[in-house]
Amino acid sequence: MNPQADWLRSLFLLRPDVAFLNHGSFGACPKPVFDAYQAFQRELEDEPVEFLGRRYGTLMKQARTDLAEYLGAAADDVVFVPNATTAINTVAKSLELQPGDEILSTNIEYGALDRTWEDICERVGASYVRQAVTLPVTDRKTTADEIWSGFSKRTRVLFVSHITSCTALTLPIEPLIERAKAAGITTIVDGAHACGQIPLHLESLGADYYTGNCHKWMLAPKGCAFLYARREAQDAIRPLVTSWDDIAATDSRFVREMEYQGTSDISAYLTISAAIEFMHEHDWDTVHERCHELVNVYRAGMREITGLPSLSPDGLDWYAHMSAHPLPPCDGSALHLALFDEHLVEIPVSRGPGGTDFIRISVQAYNTRDDVDRALEGVRDLLPRFVAAAVS
Repeated sequence: MNPQADWLRSLFLLRPDVAFLNHGSFGACPKPVFDAYQAFQRELEDEPVEFLGRRYGTLMKQARTDLAEYLGAAADDVVFVPNATTAINTVAKSLELQPGDEILSTNIEYGALDRTWEDICERVGASYVRQAVTLPVTDRKTTADEIWSGFSKRTRVLFVSHITSCTALTLPIEPLIERAKAAGITTIVDGAHACGQIPLHLESLGADYYTGNCHKWMLAPKGCAFLYARREAQDAIRPLVTSWDDIAATDSRFVREMEYQGTSDISAYLTISAAIEFMHEHDWDTVHERCHELVNVYRAGMREITGLPSLSPDGLDWYAHMSAHPLPPCDGSALHLALFDEHLVEIPVSRGPGGTDFIRISVQAYNTRDDVDRALEGVRDLLPRFVAAAVS
């Protein structure tokens, strides 16, 4: 038993009977942050005109300032968006791509954003280059070189995940950004899983555009994310929705146009200060260390059960709170459902490159060794059944 984890579990709204090892999909919000969320919603409904008409700018600026400080950025370079998918669509649809242009990416990106780029490229006659990443990875330079080998004289954009969804690998984006800057191409980073899981300093990182989901590892309610745009890259961005623009405001054009896109409930955005404070109050550095240790237990257990290697060497260079492990040929979807139905373990199985199924653990502050052991026990119990079903 871990007293800190047990105490933190009591501060979340999750079902106590479920080993919830899928924080990475949609996150989970602590009670104090959710209480702040509902309090803002009540304020909104108590006097909507005062809240949205007179206090909107002040409330949003304070939340944006606190978020920017956490991310290592200036407040005028960050705006709130509902999710990372919206942010990437905003940037991608703002670019003036031409026929023959290429977007360099990898074959382990988030499926919804693969679809976004494929749709845009089809419309303009550009190409989406999904450079293959060899798995398991061995060292960061080799992986960076492998991704960059897809660069050509027609490359206009580098689009890459910081931490990928299906493999949970932390990619070596720093050298890739440096190479892209030297080549004069636009850099777009999908950091949906990064903020709150690994340290970030966006100004130092140097990407033109970076997005992250605060409702995942930063513990905010659902529908809270951000888009960062380097100051020199902001003029290229146009919002998906054109609405009012307070030209008398002192905020940047980027903030003015992106911040207000019609009437919406901004309560999730306003809780970001409470979410950051929650992490400070509960010694999140220690939480990171404990979660990483639990992931290591899972990785060792999965190697023993499957006989297959992990997707990366051990260590913080490649993963923090998440790790995906390859499965032998099996009915992965059925395994996922059975783990919940028969063991009350919530853990995702997804299809990766080459048709391989990956089972991905996401460990957060509320998880314990018992949760990980239950997941391993469930896989050990059920995997032979679904491997046999795939063979037959």
